[in-house]
Amino acid sequence: MTDTIDREEMNLFRDMVVKVLEGEVAPHYERWDKEGIVPRELWNQLGEAGMLCVDVAEADGGCGVPFEYSVMVGAEMSRMGFGALATNVMVHSDIVAPYISHLGSEAQRQHWLPKMVTGEAVGAIAMTEPGAGSDLQAMRSSAVLDGDEYVLNGSKTFITNGQHADLVIVAAKTDPAAGARGISLFLVDTTLPGFARGRNLDKIGQHCGDTSELFFEDLRLPRSALLGEEGKGFVYLMQELPRERLVIGALGTAAARGSLDLTLQYVDERIVFGQKLKQIQNTRFRLAEMETDYRVNQAFIDQCISQYSRGELDAATASMAKYSATEMQCRVADGCLQLFGGYGYTSEYPISRAFVDARVQRIYGGTSEVMKEVIARSLLGRD
Repeated sequence: MTDTIDREEMNLFRDMVVKVLEGEVAPHYERWDKEGIVPRELWNQLGEAGMLCVDVAEADGGCGVPFEYSVMVGAEMSRMGFGALATNVMVHSDIVAPYISHLGSEAQRQHWLPKMVTGEAVGAIAMTEPGAGSDLQAMRSSAVLDGDEYVLNGSKTFITNGQHADLVIVAAKTDPAAGARGISLFLVDTTLPGFARGRNLDKIGQHCGDTSELFFEDLRLPRSALLGEEGKGFVYLMQELPRERLVIGALGTAAARGSLDLTLQYVDERIVFGQKLKQIQNTRFRLAEMETDYRVNQAFIDQCISQYSRGELDAATASMAKYSATEMQCRVADGCLQLFGGYGYTSEYPISRAFVDARVQRIYGGTSEVMKEVIARSLLGRD
């Protein structure tokens, strides 16, 4: 955290966030997880509580508070075991909104950002395709200029917020022969003819976070839907990825904290061989290892948050943050579940959800393997 943050004010905001989550989310989350989606009105409730896009400028309808506040909203959701909701809100507030804030025209910002702040509009970003995941240059979606309109065709998959999205930032090729330099970004209003949602994908974790296939068939977009300049989409993606990866890492450390807290409580209550589970040396050593693992990663995440707030976070360091924190999250979730024994493998205990929700963190936003390649290139070059 940066030294310019008013700690008392931020703690008051944190208390409000926790109170809203305890009242509006906790009583219903297990049911939403079984249903495979959160209700659409939850977005309006979160917006009304001031929990969406909090660092959007006041001129664009936001609160204009520091970046740390936005991280904290998602982190509290993750710590409390609402991993899917944290991911949905992260995409909306920490990916889509910054793209529009940084790249959007005055008209684009004024049209979309106030609606995203209130929850009237839910945001999604569509890069991944059935045949193009981390390799964005392999995307096949195209946007061809026809007079004063672009004609968008293609499909996307694994799109977070896909079922509820009112706005989708879509990456498409405007010049198929130009490789990465031929990619452009578009703001797609999902009410337009030619837009279609596919199924809500059935995942092994983060069940109530809607993840969808999206289809675009001869969808006509005005020139004003172009985000930034034509052909610079890949550059924009690279510019914005550090925030996305940092926030994913922050969600990972917060989720690990939540897993550890659940486990510390459990081992103090569980009796094994006539003694509390916490009195057995293996339990004590495993928790000591995991707590240390968590704290080291949390310190690094805090350092990266400070760097990002000062405009100093580079792509390699952000990749380190995501890689290290999400790998740690999975180690801690696994270690904590093990201490719960058979009970940890039942859905009755929240640690089981923490375990399955953690796994995707090493995949989306760039896999751990891609993160290692980004880091290696910063050290060794591409050769």
